[in-house]
Amino acid sequence: MTNVILTDLDGVIRIWSPEIHLKAERATGLPEGAILGTAFSDDLLPLVITGQISDDEWRRRIADLLCKDFPEANAERAVELWSASPGEVNSEVLEILRTCRKKAQLALISNATSRLPSDLRRLGIAEDFDYIINSSEVGFTKPDPNIYFTALDTVGATPDQALFIDDNAGHVAAATRLGIAGHTYAGSDGLRQKLNHLRFLP
Repeated sequence: MTNVILTDLDGVIRIWSPEIHLKAERATGLPEGAILGTAFSDDLLPLVITGQISDDEWRRRIADLLCKDFPEANAERAVELWSASPGEVNSEVLEILRTCRKKAQLALISNATSRLPSDLRRLGIAEDFDYIINSSEVGFTKPDPNIYFTALDTVGATPDQALFIDDNAGHVAAATRLGIAGHTYAGSDGLRQKLNHLRFLP
């Protein structure tokens, strides 16, 4: 019986408007896409989401690299502006998952930085999860099988007892290869149908 829901955060529960980085870039003279291109580069992102560097250090390095690449822009201010927002909550998805907690344990499993606990508090959703598996704390990121095994161990479940929700099809495929039921999130209607099928919703 499936009685545990493992859910991704970004792209499912949390939404990031592109205006957040675009406004910061426009206000400081950076070209469009410069912040995310640097922040999510292969040289930086793996370090912060596996806990090798802190969120603060990550953002400092982003600013340093942007200063070197775009000396005419105010890169430090750009990173400051971009960093101010914790994103927005997808309230429809959140309400669906809150309803599911009447029948299932809900665990967050996120490729995230050390700022995740603060972000969850700022978004007002820190208490909406029975468990939180943060890649920067456990040292593994999706789609590494170890993060799914860590999540299952944390919630005390076997693969056949869990459903994994993510907007990244590759992450879902990695979970299903381990025997975990999967759902690739593409909207609240499809999510509701999946949860109804598994009898998580009344």
